[in-house]
Amino acid sequence: MTDDAQILIAQLMTHQTLSRENKLVKRALTDEAFRLDIDTRLAACGLKFLDNVYADNVTLALAREIEPKIFGSREVWQNNNLGLARDGVALLVVLWAMIILPKRERQEAHQHALEDQEDMFGKDKPLPRAEDASMGISYRALLADFGDKLGRKTRMDINLGQLNKLGFIERRGDMILEGPLLDLMMDTDTLRDRIINGALADIFHRPAPREAAIIPFPQADAQGEAQADAQADALSEPLPEQ
Repeated sequence: MTDDAQILIAQLMTHQTLSRENKLVKRALTDEAFRLDIDTRLAACGLKFLDNVYADNVTLALAREIEPKIFGSREVWQNNNLGLARDGVALLVVLWAMIILPKRERQEAHQHALEDQEDMFGKDKPLPRAEDASMGISYRALLADFGDKLGRKTRMDINLGQLNKLGFIERRGDMILEGPLLDLMMDTDTLRDRIINGALADIFHRPAPREAAIIPFPQADAQGEAQADAQADALSEPLPEQ
């Protein structure tokens, strides 16, 4: 005998992703008892229901505690990213940074604008759909900016094909667009500051905080200053002749 929780889990395992507009997905996002039933069943299999308010889709993922038992030790795990080579993983991070982060900014700016408007009924104001806020990037621009660093055209084309097959991106002519998994499988809270203020700071034109380059030194007391002066005097004396 099947039930709605069983059907939803089976659909996710079969199709990998489902739209948030799906009837059972909507129920999972709003019905606490239904969601608890789904989470309990998935946890028994080492899985979790993965959703993101900024994304238009939901999916399943391994529970964090089970990942090392599936992917192996830390060293092996780092090289077991869905079969992606290092340059493929690097390309994935670049695409996430160039597509998802600007989309987030547009979604949040739109949300703040709505909140600033007067609303006598106090209705909830949902975020704009990802497909409306996500704009994608040009393949030619990506190749010009990152081709030399990511294996040039041949390697980039191979990795883009693999990312497209995995559901991270979609290709439409010259444009590379957000796929159903790009905003779901990346840990935004962990990566966002590291990307903007670190690896891609020059791309986003956001230099690292000046405070990070300042190393405070403790104030020396009077005894410490005297010892420092004595050491300086000793160093300044000429060496004896041999």
